Amino acid sequence: MKSLGSIRRSFAPWTDPSAKPYIVFENVTKKFGDFTAVNNLSLTIYEKEFFALLGASGCGKSTLLRMLAGFDEPTSGRILLDGQDMRGIPPYRRPVNMMFQSYALFPHMTVEQNIAFGLKQEGMPKAEIDRRVADMLKLVKLEQFAKRKPHQLSGGQRQRVALARSVAKRPKVLLLDEPLGALDKKLREETQFELMDLQQNLGLTFVVVTHDQEEAMTMADRIAILDKGEVMQVATPAEVYEAPASRFVAGFVGNVNMFEGKVAARDDHTARITGASGAEIVVENAGDAVAGDTVAFAIRPEKIKVTSRRPEEAVNAMEGEVFDLAYLGDMTVYYVKLSDGQMVKASALNSARITEDALSWNDRAWISFKPDAGVVLTR
Repeated sequence: MKSLGSIRRSFAPWTDPSAKPYIVFENVTKKFGDFTAVNNLSLTIYEKEFFALLGASGCGKSTLLRMLAGFDEPTSGRILLDGQDMRGIPPYRRPVNMMFQSYALFPHMTVEQNIAFGLKQEGMPKAEIDRRVADMLKLVKLEQFAKRKPHQLSGGQRQRVALARSVAKRPKVLLLDEPLGALDKKLREETQFELMDLQQNLGLTFVVVTHDQEEAMTMADRIAILDKGEVMQVATPAEVYEAPASRFVAGFVGNVNMFEGKVAARDDHTARITGASGAEIVVENAGDAVAGDTVAFAIRPEKIKVTSRRPEEAVNAMEGEVFDLAYLGDMTVYYVKLSDGQMVKASALNSARITEDALSWNDRAWISFKPDAGVVLTR
């Protein structure tokens, strides 16, 4: 069986019908007055999974996290953790810990004192606290900064202190609300891989809230895409990107071209879609679309080839004009305007230093793609 995209690890309990979810949101609704933040949402997360809640501001992802942490209660529905209903259980009695975007470090305490704070509150013996703090400092590679205070640290170092403090109590679930939002781009990218390694070393369940698509795609085993308090799709990063469930998901994650049209014919293997301009697209990933359906054909820019002449063996090819282009070093991005006025974005990897078929602004050009390069969306 072929896979969609690369596989980061073989961990995939959601594919096992006998696997029991560790966290269950069961028909959960949360209202604030007349505003519905979460709308009859159901979701399952498995033990030791790195799970991302992805969506724009106001989609309900942080509200879900707060309900799981115990800071808010659902208006209706249930949240189960390891089979136990969490309703009425206060945050300090839940086997979860939450790391906030602001980090919320105590400015008057040293790094080691910040990490030890929660352990002291629990009444842990001093010798055990010292051992645990030393383990945490080693884990986040901050041994030499133990005596420093937060203002003496960089943003990335403060983030690691907050992370060490969050996992020092060894919760079963770690909740991270926009954990990398305060970091610059380069440090954010480096920290994503550090978080992934840390999660697997600790063997904890991580649930992260983010609005950053790349962040979710990099770190998570699975992603739940939310909109207006509802789940649009739950899938692995590769599945979300290569097989979006709807126009919304396709447009929200990454760049995409949409060709609207009707299914003119359908058989077991292929479908023919006719657009308003009369252009015909032959596709192999037609899903449950049937003849007569109004659909969208979604295709990513890197799946489209741009040439000065029509490719001889191309099944799907359309002529247009190079409206704009951008040379980005590793790739070139083309915007090709078709005869019906639709703008198509295509990207080409610059694998060679010299381009044989060079195209420039206003040149006539052909776009082409394989029948299995995109997907048909019925909603």
